[in-house]
Amino acid sequence: MPEKKIRVLIAKPGLDGHDRGAKVIAHALRDDGMEVIYTGLRQTPQMIAEAALQEDVDVVGLSILSGAHNVLVPQVIQKLREVGKGNVFLFVGGIIPQTDIPGLLQAGVKKVYGPGTDTRKVCQDIRAAMAERQQA
Repeated sequence: MPEKKIRVLIAKPGLDGHDRGAKVIAHALRDDGMEVIYTGLRQTPQMIAEAALQEDVDVVGLSILSGAHNVLVPQVIQKLREVGKGNVFLFVGGIIPQTDIPGLLQAGVKKVYGPGTDTRKVCQDIRAAMAERQQA
C-alpha cells in the first residue's frame, strides 16, 4: 500500500504582506513529496483553522514577519482546537525574537524557524514528527 502523503497548510496570518518565505517553504515541502496547500496573504485565525479542517491537514505552518506572532499564534492555536484540529504539528517561521520562542512553544507551537533555516531541516522535522505520531 502506498504511503499516505503528509498534508501541510502554509498560512500567512494577519496583515503581513510579504510571502516569499512562505512560498519558498511551500515549494521545498512539495519537492520533498508532501501535499501543500497555501492559503495566501492576510488570513484570519478562523480562516486558517477552517482551511486546516476542510483540507484535513497533518501540519500547519505559519509565516509571520509583522511582529504580531505573540497575538496571532495563540489565536490560531485556539481556533484550531475549536475546530478539532488541535493535534496538528504546528510550526512558525519568520522574524521571531529569541525571547519570544519559549512562549510560543509553551502555547503549542512545535518548532520555530528563523531566517536562513535550511528547508531540508524543516522537511526532516515534519517527517520525524509524523513518524513519531504514527508509532504512538
